[in-house]
Formats: sequence, C-alpha cells, structure tokens
Amino acid sequence: MRTPRTALTAAAAVAALALTVAGCSSSGGKSSEDKTKDAASGGKGVSTPRLKIAMVTHSGEGDTFWDIVQSGAKQAAAKDNVDFLYSANKEGQQQSQLVQAAIDQKVDGIIVTLAKPEAVRDVVKKAVAAGIPVVTINSGAQYSKELGAIGHIGQDEGVAGEAVGEQLNARGKKKTVCVIHEQGNVSLEERCAGVKKTFHGTVENLNVDGTNTPAATSSIEAKLQAGKDIDSVVTLGAPMAAAAVKAKGDAGSSAEVDTFDLNAAVIKQFKAKEIGFAVDQQPYLQGYLAVDELWLDKTNGNVVGGGRPVLTGPAIVTEKDVPTLEKYTARGTR
Repeated sequence: MRTPRTALTAAAAVAALALTVAGCSSSGGKSSEDKTKDAASGGKGVSTPRLKIAMVTHSGEGDTFWDIVQSGAKQAAAKDNVDFLYSANKEGQQQSQLVQAAIDQKVDGIIVTLAKPEAVRDVVKKAVAAGIPVVTINSGAQYSKELGAIGHIGQDEGVAGEAVGEQLNARGKKKTVCVIHEQGNVSLEERCAGVKKTFHGTVENLNVDGTNTPAATSSIEAKLQAGKDIDSVVTLGAPMAAAAVKAKGDAGSSAEVDTFDLNAAVIKQFKAKEIGFAVDQQPYLQGYLAVDELWLDKTNGNVVGGGRPVLTGPAIVTEKDVPTLEKYTARGTR
C-alpha cells in the first residue's frame, strides 16, 4: 500500500532543491570541446550562457503525469544549455516554500503550477519582483497574468470539461461521477464544472485522496454501489482511471470509465476496452515549451504567445487512436 508523501518543511525544501542542483538536474551544458565535436557531427547544442531553471509543481506521489512533464522539460534543457531543477508538493504551503527555495538559489527562471493560487500568489509575485521571469503551466491560467508571469502553457480546463460533457452526450450517457483526486485544486474543479455545463445528464462530484489509491478505489466503489443508475465515471488524471476500473469491477457496475490524461497504462486499458475515451493535454509539451519560453526570454527577449496562454489541448482520444499514440507513450512523450 502506498503511503501519502510527507510534507516538506521549509528547511527540507531548501535542502531538497540544493541537492537537485548536484544530483537530479538535467544538464544540457557542454564544454567548448564538446560543442566543437557537436558542430563537427551536426549536433544542435546551443552556445548561449548557462541558465538554471526551476520547476515547482503541485504533484502528489505516484502521479505519472508529471513524469511526462519532466521528460519534456529535460529534453528542452539538454538542448538549451540549462540546469533543470524539479521539486513538488501537493500542499499549497509547501509548494510556496519550494518556490522560495528556488528564489534563494537565484535561479534564472521559474516554472510553477497554480493549482492552489492563493497559496503561492505572494511568493510568485516575490520572484517577479526579484527579476526572475516566471512561466506558469498546467493549472490556474486565469491567474497567470495578474501574478506577473510572462506566459502560461496548458489547456483551458473549462473548455476541456465542456468537451467531455459533449462526448458523454454523444455516447448517450445520463449520469456521471466526476472524481476529484485533490481537494482545493482549482483546475480539477474547473474540469468538473465544464462537464456539468455541457452534459445533458446529471453530474455528481466525488472527492478522493489521489495519493492513497486503495482508499480512492474504495470511495469510487461505494459510490457505484449506491448509485446503480450511474452510467459513467470521469477521472481527472490517468492514475485514477486505474482505480476507477478496479472499483467498477468490484462494484459489479456497467458504468463506462473515461479519463483526463494519457500514460502507458491508459493505452493498455484502451486495448482491454476498459476505458471509453481520454482527454489529452500533451504534458510533454507543457514541460518542453515552458523551458524553451524562459530560455527564449532570457537569451533573445522573445515572448511566446504574445503573453497569452499557449494551449496544448484538449484533444479527445479513443481506442482508434491507440496505434498512433502507443509508440509515443512508450517514449514517455504522451
């Protein structure tokens, strides 16, 4: 049984980020000799100054979505001569402390999620005031500009939810459960609100602890047992899709399971006909473009998207898309 991640203290947060510099960063820097070798062999390394960029997210333990985000960020860092530092905590106060740790490290740029904007508002403004450019990703797009970020990269969560509602209508569904795996996350709440906006049937929200899979599975199972008329379950992250599939089986329910986000497990679930459809917001792009945006800003003064959000989704994918997506999920890019 997986136990929830222990919250980082402020001191531990600083230490963790410092260790990341030494041991867990994605290093794209090259010596002059290496650059010469790259040039001779047709390599694409850059010769711009070495930068240090920190990404601080609200990820909980075991969320594979953020592995894909990091994969994209590390690829861009390798290309852009960047030391990439990653840290995360699902609790807003601890996430704020991690952003402060990045400021104290005097990084050249910060990438941050705004799932709990009130918790990180002041420290993001502090980073901007210190002259550190900030790019927000994934969540809280509506708060990005007011906090002084140079841009936001992700999907419009309300629009994504509306697309799910329309898809459920097309599939003839009448009653759905929208599973929120992190209470207080504004983006997850926006997704369920979007579903409710366009879905012609009934939507009931169910809050579960996304860091405790057995407990989340039991909660979904109990909901399905109590509501025999529930004909669909919408999960808001790929790891929760597996929990919903198991809960459906244990409850003897015939409800369709649909989900936001992709990973290799979702592809397998498609092939086993355990999932109806998924919403792809391309997390690899969120990480890759965020690092690139900060690099472009620092080295060339370019602003991606003219200060407006750069959308990476949503796209509805089904079993028919598996042949195309399978090779990319195997590479960790979808």
